[in-house]
Amino acid sequence: MLDHVRDLESLHTATERLLTAAARLDNGSVAGPSRLPGWSRGHVLAHLARNADALVNVLEGRPMYPDTATREAEIVRDAPRTPAAQVADVRATAEHFRRVAAVPADWARTVALRNGVTDIAARVPFRRLVEVWIHHVDLDIGLELEDLPDDFTGREIDFLTERFAGHPDVPPLALSTPDGRGWRTGRADGTAVPVTGPAADLMGWLAGRRDGSALRTALSPLPVLPAL
Repeated sequence: MLDHVRDLESLHTATERLLTAAARLDNGSVAGPSRLPGWSRGHVLAHLARNADALVNVLEGRPMYPDTATREAEIVRDAPRTPAAQVADVRATAEHFRRVAAVPADWARTVALRNGVTDIAARVPFRRLVEVWIHHVDLDIGLELEDLPDDFTGREIDFLTERFAGHPDVPPLALSTPDGRGWRTGRADGTAVPVTGPAADLMGWLAGRRDGSALRTALSPLPVLPAL
């Protein structure tokens, strides 16, 4: 069951952890490469700030971004800023999102995201939490997927397997962890192929952050999943 209040508190904790880590970066570190191909750490931080703005738009009933070109241009524009400017922007936009999300609202309403995707408003804080945790790892400044809270990792696997469920380009898969948790995703037809491994590796593969080489399966290689 979704609990947007709990997710907002988890988001605040995750954001403060990211800001504390980012505040230690110097000019060279911010300009250095992140784990995302073609993006510096400055690009990641700029994206986090602009994503907070975009999710405020979602909660307030406006388009998430004007268009894809504007979204990308704003990230490129903001990426070269100083570490202090990056951290200040991420903090200010995070606080703005937190204030907007604290306003009484119909959290069961449907909201519009990017590319025609819709969701209920109550899931928006969790979507922002995903952005903060995963992009903190993308910054490559000491946090790994294994360091993320276990309940978050399980929920993100829930979310991603639901997103790929029934997708024609994803074979039927039965995912599981050594502690007995399991998920079904991919096409509904055919026998599901088992894919087993630690939750962090499953999430990393589903989220496009790992190649799946740490997972045990009869599929060789594991399929490249569609872009999120």
